[in-house]
Amino acid sequence: MTFADLGLSDELLRSVADSGYGEPTPIQRAAIPPVLMGKDLIGIAQTGTGKTASFVLPMLDILHQGRSRARMPRSLILEPTRELAQQVSENFDKYGKYHPLSMALLIGGVQMGDQVKALEKGVDVLIATPGRLMDLFQRGKILLTGCELLVIDEADRMLDMGFIPDIEEICSKLPKSRQTLLFSATMPPPIQKLAQKFLNDPKRVEVARPATANVNIEQRLVEVRGDKKKDALRDILRHEEFRNAIIFSNRKTTVRELATSLKRSGFSVGQIQGDMDQSDRIAEFDRFKEGDINILVASDVAARGLDVKGVSHVVNFDVPWQPDDYVHRIGRTGRAGMTGIAITLATREDAEAVQRIEKLIGHKIPRAGTPAKEPEAQPAPAPKAEANAKPKTPSRAKKPKAVEHAPKVEPIEQAAPPPERSPVVEDMEGDWNGPLPSFLSVSAV
Repeated sequence: MTFADLGLSDELLRSVADSGYGEPTPIQRAAIPPVLMGKDLIGIAQTGTGKTASFVLPMLDILHQGRSRARMPRSLILEPTRELAQQVSENFDKYGKYHPLSMALLIGGVQMGDQVKALEKGVDVLIATPGRLMDLFQRGKILLTGCELLVIDEADRMLDMGFIPDIEEICSKLPKSRQTLLFSATMPPPIQKLAQKFLNDPKRVEVARPATANVNIEQRLVEVRGDKKKDALRDILRHEEFRNAIIFSNRKTTVRELATSLKRSGFSVGQIQGDMDQSDRIAEFDRFKEGDINILVASDVAARGLDVKGVSHVVNFDVPWQPDDYVHRIGRTGRAGMTGIAITLATREDAEAVQRIEKLIGHKIPRAGTPAKEPEAQPAPAPKAEANAKPKTPSRAKKPKAVEHAPKVEPIEQAAPPPERSPVVEDMEGDWNGPLPSFLSVSAV
């Protein structure tokens, strides 16, 4: 099947050909025809399957006829993160170059002024994160009564980030006669309820079992001590199979520390985390896409918003807290039919989180190498093992030998009295039936 078989316009077929795509992906083959027919749709597909184009392409043809009005966008695409919204806008620029459609991007981290000006001119396509959209709506800068088509993208991520109440409020302000498309990698019960409430007799298309990882991704799990994780990461980055990588951490503070550490080790590295301005995050991402740096350390704020072809490795420096995030993280590699390697560094404390991930994806992640041994425990002091025994000190053990090998010395009973010793030594050498001294207690050791 070709794109021409899907019923797309000649203008779109030209732009698709210019982009170098020959055949549609499974999600595109399944989703585009019903969307062109005006049906509501639920699309379930793992990340990296061409999902974005499955709604961008038909939207361009649907919106080709018609005229936009000031502050009243004709269509709305909701994205959970700035990076994803930026990625979708790039898809519209790429595929819509032969369509005279206007577009606006509403995301946080940038000035509102230019966004408001674009809305006042009227836009055909509005791409927004829920927070910024609600902010402008409450300020009276945008009207949603003219929206003909709504796309809720990455719905399960919206759920994770707490955006479902905002989405419900946004949907309540849109015309009931609209066309609604909902895309998600998984379908937890809250998302199913959302679809039942706001979609009208939707067509359901599913190209992969929910929460399955791309078969083109080789998954590995490296069991390592917590204090050896950075060493293990450097070994991965120095391996001959390595070309470039996105490294994920659970905390933005770890992202900063890890990026600094890798730079000191001579690696070409950048970072993306939530404390950075949007312009700085975009600049770092562009450096990675263009090959100026070959390592990008990121927090989960970017887990589903990074779209780069040819990423050879994804490394989970931290095991993700949410099992779904594992699927989306490793989906940054193995995209567009290419192969990739996903490596997760796990400590003993991560065992439960790893089990949850393996339960979600339906198989055990292959272990790489031999688990690192924990450091051997330091031998405990003798009094700790036998609290009520008479501990023998080295000085007592040696005295008989000294007498045995010196026959001319007078018996020890007649020797001069030994120098006075501290009470602590006396307690150690004599019978001890009371509580242990503080320095010999278990907590002190």
